[in-house]
Amino acid sequence: MDTSFFHTLAAMALQPWVLLIFLAALAFDFINGFHDAANSIATIVGTRVLRPGAAVVWAAWWNFAAAWGFGVAVANTVAKFVHAEWVTPEVILAGLLGAIVWDLVTWHFGLPTSSSHALLGGFGGAAIAFAGQWHGVVHEGKLWATVAFIVVAPLLGFLLGLLFVVAVIRVFWRTPPGKIEHHFRIAQLASAAAYSLGHGTNDAQKTMGIIAALFYATIWRADQASFEAGRVEFPFWIVLVCHAAISLGTMAGGWRIVKTMGMKLTRLRPYGGACAETAAAISLFLSSKLGVPVSTTHTITGAIVGVGSVQRLSAVRWGIAARVVWSWVLTIPLSGVVGAASFYAVHALRAAAGG
Repeated sequence: MDTSFFHTLAAMALQPWVLLIFLAALAFDFINGFHDAANSIATIVGTRVLRPGAAVVWAAWWNFAAAWGFGVAVANTVAKFVHAEWVTPEVILAGLLGAIVWDLVTWHFGLPTSSSHALLGGFGGAAIAFAGQWHGVVHEGKLWATVAFIVVAPLLGFLLGLLFVVAVIRVFWRTPPGKIEHHFRIAQLASAAAYSLGHGTNDAQKTMGIIAALFYATIWRADQASFEAGRVEFPFWIVLVCHAAISLGTMAGGWRIVKTMGMKLTRLRPYGGACAETAAAISLFLSSKLGVPVSTTHTITGAIVGVGSVQRLSAVRWGIAARVVWSWVLTIPLSGVVGAASFYAVHALRAAAGG
């Protein structure tokens, strides 16, 4: 099977429907970066270490740099999230539309929800609509691992953030505040870079998985048996394209959500921002190694709340935190509903067009 860029591009040129869905996947990747830009830069902007413009460039570069050396375990999970017999171009397009619509709605209201969970919810909802049944459509092990990490990811971020900030306070408690600020303004550049690397490697892989599922269902169909057996190939050109798309989305920014994440949840100092970003980065690298498509939003939010709660519990605006948590809980089911509705709409439009 020839999976090279030019061969695949030529095959897509003969199947415009596949090319359209490929572009829709890259559009989702861009919107993912746009929507989640706030996660990457919220703390470094909230602590005023970098201005917003410089912060998005810093985050976007490290999103792109994550294309090298971090594997494709998460991409494999997403590609095989739905059983192969229910994966069709219509299902993939409808899943992408479900995720895009949910991302844009939550962006409009300034809610830092999970693009990852929106994608899996939309993909699963569209496949269930196509199958006309619940049972045997989605790989339940992958689904429940993802659902479990809705709790695990923010909790791990919270605990690590809490641990790191307590350690910093213990080590530097005799140091003048001015010196602490100076050192941690520099340290936060490194922690923000580490977090953006984790964000890039976990989130860009989700689009890689969707694109691989699309190609195996269409132009790479000759090797469908390998896909069903779990052997999924990810040519490096797909890795680069997906990382470039998410990086451009990050460059575009998501300022509504920055305000919620970096300024409304709690007030952070540079040392707190560095602790939150480091905690979230470790959580993301761990989950990427395990192949679990976690939410970068959940992880950084948990870390920010953990750091803020060290000051005192009242330092965290728990009303805003509760609103964020509700948006997390609703993401998979509601994006699934939108994905299902999108499938019916796409199917009807293709039928009307005679496609």
